[in-house]
Amino acid sequence: MNNSIGKRLEQYTAKHPQEVLLVTVEIADEQDQIAIFKGFSSSLMHPTAFDPDVPVLPDEAKIITIDRVVSPYNPEAPRYIQQGLSWETMQALLSES
Repeated sequence: MNNSIGKRLEQYTAKHPQEVLLVTVEIADEQDQIAIFKGFSSSLMHPTAFDPDVPVLPDEAKIITIDRVVSPYNPEAPRYIQQGLSWETMQALLSES
């Protein structure tokens, strides 16, 4: 579980608190957008479990895109660092951290 996609992205944001990751995913044929900031994940489209041990981003989720945004995140005027990253591109950033 420590090496799950969600945990890896949360660890990245814990190390880079100046960034918010907006992850567009498909979970069980349903699209969702998840914000990850300072080591925590929250769904922007569905209720998020109160229990932090319940993963917001399950391992079976299909990542569509990842956007890197400057913190604090303002949904009305986001300041993008990079947009539309693939999981493969993000993995390279995770490896560098």
